[in-house]
Amino acid sequence: MPETRVLLVEDDAVIRRATELALRRERFQVSVACDGLEALGAFASVSPDVVVLDVMLPGLDGVSVCRLLRAESEVPVVMLSARGDPMDVVRGLEAGADDYVSKPFEVSVLVARLRAVLRRVSSARGGISTLRAGRVSVDLAGAEVRVDGEVVALTPTEHRLLVDLLEHAGHVRSREALLESVWGYDWTGDPRLVDVHVQRLRAKIGRETIETVRGMGYKAVRA
Repeated sequence: MPETRVLLVEDDAVIRRATELALRRERFQVSVACDGLEALGAFASVSPDVVVLDVMLPGLDGVSVCRLLRAESEVPVVMLSARGDPMDVVRGLEAGADDYVSKPFEVSVLVARLRAVLRRVSSARGGISTLRAGRVSVDLAGAEVRVDGEVVALTPTEHRLLVDLLEHAGHVRSREALLESVWGYDWTGDPRLVDVHVQRLRAKIGRETIETVRGMGYKAVRA
């Protein structure tokens, strides 16, 4: 089985080298970049399976890089953010990141997040089936989402989130349940990871498809 290709973008040389070595020990194939422009060039030449992207980069910052990557690719992006600046998290998620890890971080946590996001991307579904809710339909076999018959491009995480909500259409899904199902781990802190992704999803498929149930979570309308 070929090694998973990771593009690590981090300007701090010590963190970059330590993280690179730790990821290699976990049998990832790692390419590195130390600023935003170098990251864009590396992305084009390496074609990574997943990107680990620091928010604070010299010149072109990580949020801008994420936005540019997302405009041309659905490759999963995991942001690295300073623990003391929660707005970095929101900005990164709004730019299209799939997940984030706060600094300082344990490499084992980063590895777990990478494997979780890669499982979501590679998860296979058997048979031909379609989920529907209002104007939205999802072809599970082809991983194709349509709104009023028009194909809509979603990131892997947005797609998994939509599938989860449609699979439970008419029923409330708590943020905790969505985190466990979509992200693959329990979350004990800020619920904005779910909230920002729902906001992004609504912008692409229409607000009426996903309802907010105050104090409880989110619910997809029935077909």
